[in-house]
Amino acid sequence: MQFILPLRSLAHVLTQGLRLPSPPRHALAAALVALLGACSAPAQRPAVYDFGPGQVPSSIPASLSSSQASLPPLLLADIDASSALDGSAVLYRLLYADAQQLRPYAQARWSMAPAQLLRLRLRQQLGQRRSVLSPGDALAPGTLVLRLELEEFSQLFASAQTSSVLLRVRATLSRSPSKPLAQTSLVVQRPAASPDAAGGVQALALATDELTQQLDAWLQQAGAAEPAP
Repeated sequence: MQFILPLRSLAHVLTQGLRLPSPPRHALAAALVALLGACSAPAQRPAVYDFGPGQVPSSIPASLSSSQASLPPLLLADIDASSALDGSAVLYRLLYADAQQLRPYAQARWSMAPAQLLRLRLRQQLGQRRSVLSPGDALAPGTLVLRLELEEFSQLFASAQTSSVLLRVRATLSRSPSKPLAQTSLVVQRPAASPDAAGGVQALALATDELTQQLDAWLQQAGAAEPAP
């Protein structure tokens, strides 16, 4: 004896037989949480560098010593820099590939523009020997004025594993309002301890301290130690 199923019943049997089992709800929830976590994970923040605290004195003197007081005050003007050095990027060059191209580290930056960091360190170091003034301060006639142009401030890679840093400035010394006295270029190059941003930053901080010493000696040779007329 034969039984003939209605077409509607047959279709129901076939669709039920071919239907795939649904995944458990907890599996769907876990997958959704993982997807949302991947979308909301914060991007890695770049490391922020400066030159460190500098020389920390054991005690803060109440006033300048007699030898320091004999040095004339110095106006340290804002430091000029090219547009490439205006930002906060930590820059490097690949001498073995394209020495003319400045490249920024993706995961490293300065706390402020290099020219501002350089001026801050110069003010700290030179201020230990004389009174250092800023633009906008009242000036006596004949006050010494130091203007700097930052020409190079980068890490140089001779190979993928060997690098150094180069710091170059042009210095102009004058007496207010506009009497030129002397001009020079100062260059400091130091090896980097490691071929990465951290090694470059450390070497640039040391190069800045060395540049400060050279600049202080040049100021005295140029007549900065003489009383202002």
